Amino acid sequence: MSGDGRIYEVFARKKRADRFEHIGAVAAPNEQLARVYAWQTYDEAKWFEMTVAPREAFAAVNRPQAPFTLGEATT
Repeated sequence: MSGDGRIYEVFARKKRADRFEHIGAVAAPNEQLARVYAWQTYDEAKWFEMTVAPREAFAAVNRPQAPFTLGEATT
């Protein structure tokens, strides 16, 4: 993933009744461009709906490290 700005996590579903699934991430300077980058990057499927959220909007509930990070848990 390359680009300037924030990291946005991308979620999508193929049918209205489906649950959203995490399909990847894009880097963009703002939300508007994140939507464009997500649609262009993950357009291989016929998505019913796609959404993006800034990575920092997610908070870990049961782990000391943030979601979407790698590494060992610190205790």
